Amino acid sequence: MSAPAIPLRLTAPAPGWTAEADVVVVGSGIAGLSVALRHAELDPAAKVMVVTKDVLSSGSTRWAQGGIAAVLDPRDTPEEHLNDTLLAGVGLCDMRAVRTLVTEGPGALRRLMARGARFDRTPDGELELTREGGHRRRRIVHAGGDATGAEVQRALVEAVRAASIEVIEHALVLDLLKDARGRARGVTLHVMGEGARDGVGAVLARAVVLATGGMGQVYAATTNPVVSTGDGVALALRAGAVVRDIEFVQFHPTVLWLGQGSTGQQPLISEAVRGEGAVLVDHDGNRFMTDVHELADLAPRDVVAKAIMRTMRTTGRDHVYLDGRHFGREKWETRFPTIYAVCREHGIDPATEPIPVAPAAHYASGGVRTDLRGRTSIDGLYACGEVACTGVHGANRLASNSLLEGLVFAERIAEDIHQVRPSPGEPVEGHAAIGLADPRIRPRIQAHMSMGASVLRSRESLLATARALRDARWTPVSVPPCTESWETTNLLTVATLLAGAAAARLETRGSHWREDHDERDDDEWLGHLDVTLTEEGPRMTYTPHGDATSMASLREAGSAAPDAAAMPPDLAQELTAAGLDPAEVDALIDRALAEDLQEAGDVTSLATIPAGQRSAGDVVARKDGVVAGLAVAEAVFVRLGAGRTERRAKDGERVRAGDVLMTVEGPTRALLTAERTALNLLTHLSGVATLTARWVEEISGTAARVRDSRKTLAGLRALEKYAVRCGGGVNHRMSLSDAALIKDNHVVAAGGVAEAFRAVRKRYPDLPIEVEIDRLDQLEAVLDEGAEEILLDNFTIEDTARAVQIVKYRAKNRVALEASGGLTLESARPVAETGVDYLAVGALTHSAPALDIALDLRG
Repeated sequence: MSAPAIPLRLTAPAPGWTAEADVVVVGSGIAGLSVALRHAELDPAAKVMVVTKDVLSSGSTRWAQGGIAAVLDPRDTPEEHLNDTLLAGVGLCDMRAVRTLVTEGPGALRRLMARGARFDRTPDGELELTREGGHRRRRIVHAGGDATGAEVQRALVEAVRAASIEVIEHALVLDLLKDARGRARGVTLHVMGEGARDGVGAVLARAVVLATGGMGQVYAATTNPVVSTGDGVALALRAGAVVRDIEFVQFHPTVLWLGQGSTGQQPLISEAVRGEGAVLVDHDGNRFMTDVHELADLAPRDVVAKAIMRTMRTTGRDHVYLDGRHFGREKWETRFPTIYAVCREHGIDPATEPIPVAPAAHYASGGVRTDLRGRTSIDGLYACGEVACTGVHGANRLASNSLLEGLVFAERIAEDIHQVRPSPGEPVEGHAAIGLADPRIRPRIQAHMSMGASVLRSRESLLATARALRDARWTPVSVPPCTESWETTNLLTVATLLAGAAAARLETRGSHWREDHDERDDDEWLGHLDVTLTEEGPRMTYTPHGDATSMASLREAGSAAPDAAAMPPDLAQELTAAGLDPAEVDALIDRALAEDLQEAGDVTSLATIPAGQRSAGDVVARKDGVVAGLAVAEAVFVRLGAGRTERRAKDGERVRAGDVLMTVEGPTRALLTAERTALNLLTHLSGVATLTARWVEEISGTAARVRDSRKTLAGLRALEKYAVRCGGGVNHRMSLSDAALIKDNHVVAAGGVAEAFRAVRKRYPDLPIEVEIDRLDQLEAVLDEGAEEILLDNFTIEDTARAVQIVKYRAKNRVALEASGGLTLESARPVAETGVDYLAVGALTHSAPALDIALDLRG
């Protein structure tokens, strides 16, 4: 059998049972249980269901040793907590998310205590606060010395059992159910074991909350429990959600080293041990952190992990030591009883000997992208805790912020669901399943990820990992659906996208360390990598840091945009499904409006239209054509305050002069202020789609396809290429990095086409190589080198036909041919009939005439 693509739905039996709830929470750690409890308080009549992969008390939360960070000391301030978090996040934290965390955190922690969580206190009865790496103040609360997570889990489980919250245990979530508009409608899951429900079933709900924890099991050695197989991230990807910064995996620097080749969940030696004064030393007893960072052994985790790895590499050892012998036995037994017991269990006495430690996979700083209410790019789907990327952690999580994040954003999610009260339609059938990964490859996935995508990474190691993961998809047997194959498929999905994002980020930042790019690069990489999964495979987008929040200035400019509103989740989901990044569209609209409004705003509308006046209007086609960009135009009207929009046409549809494409209602000033930006985009994109459709019609009946080039207007490439697809065309490269394209100047510089081809293949062995030739006598040399695609530049129709025949009889493998240069609508069909695969038309995106579309106010 061939290697299957990454599936957009897991192969599974049809649901044999169905349950219904108002809210279904997937996961039973601090994030999931806090959502469930808070929503039950806000709406006692609502039916809340918690689905958990193991028993209710299992999961990552109970393994947390360090504690919860919050500003509780009068000498501490939220601003200091914010600054420590921003420093650890190395430029990529979302300031608004961090400020939300540090200001709402103390209250959320007190509410956790009100639910029954008991934290350690001083003899005077005050909360006992400690420090951990990256914190400049004592602000960490803990329980049982080093058993904070276990105490938090105990309190939340007891509260859930006392509330009217239904729990389904031993249930592996499979896929998201969506309605016809793409809204979340529930989940399918498999209950392992027998009981009131068993086997595959479905839970229908109006809101779905992912709180599935981490994905540490993608590595051979991790602090995560065996259930942490990235199920939530994989489900979100299959559903079409945006996953952000997946490459930032934090490796805990001090994990108990159990010997060469030890795999699976490894015991954690909490950062609080260093917070209390333990130090890191090499095999000769030398401290190596004092010259690395101002905080020495209490530096942020990424700094410590890298220093340990450097020391191990320099000394040729596979571990270092954590020395806390000066604590004495009593302190070990009282302050760190769990760690002390684990060490003794493995034959180590921390009171008399240093502890062998090494870094291991610990925490995913990235995850399913959310806003400040936990909303993902799919309407009705929320994410909370480690599975989410709220923007709090940036490139590296600050110690003990994770439990606090789970508390704060869980409450926000519960309140948003309660206020919004989503009402999705009936679930519809999703994508077809295309096969599962063989469970036997799980150790291979983990070994390759630990070898090539761990603390130390490079282009070579990541490419080797990517190749190994592609090879691992192939299986000679049919894989039956079962827990093991579903988990392995999730691991393979997450590993593939993680390795891809890590290869794309050409810098060292936070927990991402590239040996071949060992410096932070704010000029090129101060931004986020957003990944979505499409039928064609993974799609990656770079989003400059801060673009998604730049609309704040417009909101504050009351005279210019009195009713400015954020992009609705269903509109964002529609853009994502179309292969567009909502954040990029938002940023484009920001720039366009900033150009249009300047400081004073729309002075004509401000002068002539009363502030309270409202109107309705129709967006009308003045000419026949193909429409594209309606969702983008709608986003502009919504941004400036349109209260209601209704589309009467769909992107890709043919429209006639006089057709109403969309109606809008709202403040008259807002509609007229939005008009120019909305129509600029809509008329241009519809012009691209209309011209593309003319070319497609011209060659209909042939096997050739019309496609674009990189001749796009600055900042509009993604949208213009989307418009080409609306017109029936296909896209070529998005950027210079998607594939190598050897052109005449490269040939001149390299000394020949064969020499250029070999140079590219040597440096980028895994990239597809396209070669542009302008003479027929160059063709055979290119074929001999193994070109996968050949671009015939300005060939006559006769030479194009000859090239097709030569390729047909000479090429060893499938070679695609593209005709480009000098093409016209009149010559399109004869060229297509030669047998080429593509006709490349740069004019589609570069110089298509706009389609005349206008806004007509009624009355």
